[in-house]
Amino acid sequence: MSLYPLALRLTGRRVLVVGGGAVATRRVPALIAAGAQIEIVAPELTPALRAHVDAGRAAWTARRFQPADVEGAWLVQVAIDDPAAAAQVSAAAEEHNIFCVRADDREAATAWTPAVTRHGPVTVAVTDGGDRRRAMAVRDLVANALETDPVALPEYKGVALVGAGPGDPELITVKGRRLLAAADVVVADRLVPGLLLGDLRPDVEFVDAAKIPYGPSKAQEEINRILVERALDGKFVVRLKGGDPYVFGRGGEEALACAAAGVPVLVVPGVTSSIAAPALAGIPVTHRGVAHEFTVVSGHVAPDSPQSLVDWPALGRLRGTIVVMMGLKNLPAIADRLIAEGRPGDTPVAVVQEGSTAHQRSLRSTLGAVAADVAEAGLRPPATVVIGDVVGLL
Repeated sequence: MSLYPLALRLTGRRVLVVGGGAVATRRVPALIAAGAQIEIVAPELTPALRAHVDAGRAAWTARRFQPADVEGAWLVQVAIDDPAAAAQVSAAAEEHNIFCVRADDREAATAWTPAVTRHGPVTVAVTDGGDRRRAMAVRDLVANALETDPVALPEYKGVALVGAGPGDPELITVKGRRLLAAADVVVADRLVPGLLLGDLRPDVEFVDAAKIPYGPSKAQEEINRILVERALDGKFVVRLKGGDPYVFGRGGEEALACAAAGVPVLVVPGVTSSIAAPALAGIPVTHRGVAHEFTVVSGHVAPDSPQSLVDWPALGRLRGTIVVMMGLKNLPAIADRLIAEGRPGDTPVAVVQEGSTAHQRSLRSTLGAVAADVAEAGLRPPATVVIGDVVGLL
């Protein structure tokens, strides 16, 4: 069979989806993304489809299909597993010269849905002659090529603040990896996974932010200057930051500096170690019946310092989970302050060093003993401290 490939512009055009189960749940999001005017005909809907209807992204007729339903549709998607009912739908579509996709029988359909990968404005669709696994394998090969080949990538401008995740190079987002492959300049923190930097193109200018020879505040000013200067020179700059750009990462300062200079900024959130490190050590930061809240605080300033913005008395009164970042140096003072503010000394505590990496180490203790236990174990930064009853769950 020879297929004629075609891309459909469905914005504002009516698409009929027959069926409200798992198949329809998979098909409808792409139709929404295409801007289609979606009508679902089905006696029942999955919760995910109901959410789309409630949000106004699709309309729902709560009954079984009737042949007149196809009138005015540009495309029909049959997402039911009853062959007789599916045949009725495709027959009605055929009578009205409407292309029809059938999930139950590809050979009886007049249109097929390909395996698709999207990279910014680039969409690649692969048809398969009936071998869906092969189409998906080819799709994945193309996706990998688009991620690593700068010629195939869209052109980006300005600065992208990209979260690299907690340390495992596979925990960067797909979008973050794509932007990294397109970068002309990469400015990276010391906590960025080294393997990500090994994948940069040879012609990329790499700036190690940890080696900028200034004090902390002056170093940030220099980073801001580099981002703005390179972007105004026409380079696409990726500011690669450990974790998430806006969680104790000074991403806000960099975004403000770029905005003041008229440089466009794209923010790509990252997996923050405040959640990932505990999770990988077997600790959920919330749990039904145990903790309905978690608070993330910076511990780089001691609790008794006039520079501290943390409300330590309020933290002492909380019943939920407290996650302390950058707090290993001040851990003795932090533990003492929380106990003084009302947290019991036997509150469970975990410390996770270099979470998500091959060097991850975990220690479990109590609030009253954790500072001494950490010193004895020789744990070092970067480390995440988790305080609360969730530590003892798993």
